Amino acid sequence: MEKNPTLLIIDDEKSARETIKMLLFREGYEMVFAEDAYEALVELEEVEPDVILMDVMMPGMDGFTLCQKLKSKPHLQHIPIILVTALDHKEDLARGLDAGADDFVNKPVNGLELRARVRSMLRIKQRQDDLQVMLRLREELSNMIVHDIRKPLATIQVFAEMLEDYVTDAKGLESLAMIRQEARRLASFMTDMLMVAKMEDGRFVLNKSHVNIKELLETVYQSHLPLAASNHITLQLDVPDTPREMLLDASLWHRVLDNLLSNALKFTPSGGTITLSAQYPADGEAYLENGKAGSQPTCLRIVVADEGPGIPEAHRESVFNKFEVVASGRRDIRQVGLGLAFCKMVVDAHNGRIFVTDNEPKGAKFVVEL
Repeated sequence: MEKNPTLLIIDDEKSARETIKMLLFREGYEMVFAEDAYEALVELEEVEPDVILMDVMMPGMDGFTLCQKLKSKPHLQHIPIILVTALDHKEDLARGLDAGADDFVNKPVNGLELRARVRSMLRIKQRQDDLQVMLRLREELSNMIVHDIRKPLATIQVFAEMLEDYVTDAKGLESLAMIRQEARRLASFMTDMLMVAKMEDGRFVLNKSHVNIKELLETVYQSHLPLAASNHITLQLDVPDTPREMLLDASLWHRVLDNLLSNALKFTPSGGTITLSAQYPADGEAYLENGKAGSQPTCLRIVVADEGPGIPEAHRESVFNKFEVVASGRRDIRQVGLGLAFCKMVVDAHNGRIFVTDNEPKGAKFVVEL
């Protein structure tokens, strides 16, 4: 049996609550009432309404503030909010929209208008709910496909290695090397997808241990030297000799640095230079925020600097979104993927920051700070 929509009605005046209840009685809605913003917040811990109707002029916390507070909560921001108010100045309407309100009803309330606006908000909520169901199904399907692909992909990698014992001509060996390289890239992408899915579902647990930063960077650096050499790219490592350990998930950080170096190799042209460096800023030095001093102390700064086309300033935040498409400046390469989104999730999980800035005279610098 289909459940009737639920409305949360917030107003400090009992007569106003009773009026709305009377005007909506025949619609068959489940109605929950709150006398002020604080009671509404308590109700929202138990009930998830389909639409919220709230007065603006309430004691303690007014409707504008409550609206802004609700829209800041990820689990509530999708619920449409109708402000019921006697205020009719354009400045008040603009303030309500800025706070996150989806619609307005003026006092004294007209029943015909109220019912129409509630139905309109319910249609929007239904479309939002349907979209979320579709997105969840798509996510579950993609995760299932990724999981199922890993086994045949591993088989491809094993047999490609075995074939090297039987192939002797240079062209054949070159083709096998390409197969292995692309299979590794696909396997890396599959792993990133599964890890991101776990992080988003809250099922991922960090396995932290004391990690030697110099050894970590040297390992990643050595693993990328062959590919850099084959592309005629100079790969440099600049790490202080001073031993330094930090509490990190070593496996995840290896993948973060691997993703950043792989991106740099992908976009740096033949003859270019890539530098992987680490710094241990002096005690009390602040985070860099887009190249400027910030407010939080930094213990470690890792930079991957390339000589590619760089990242346009307009995309320097969105480039860390999943499957973001960014013009790379090279026709043969599309900057689409999951690697940078994965990097940001790992860095965020370690309470750090990652951002991109210019590498003068050309290229990009990806900066990670902890």
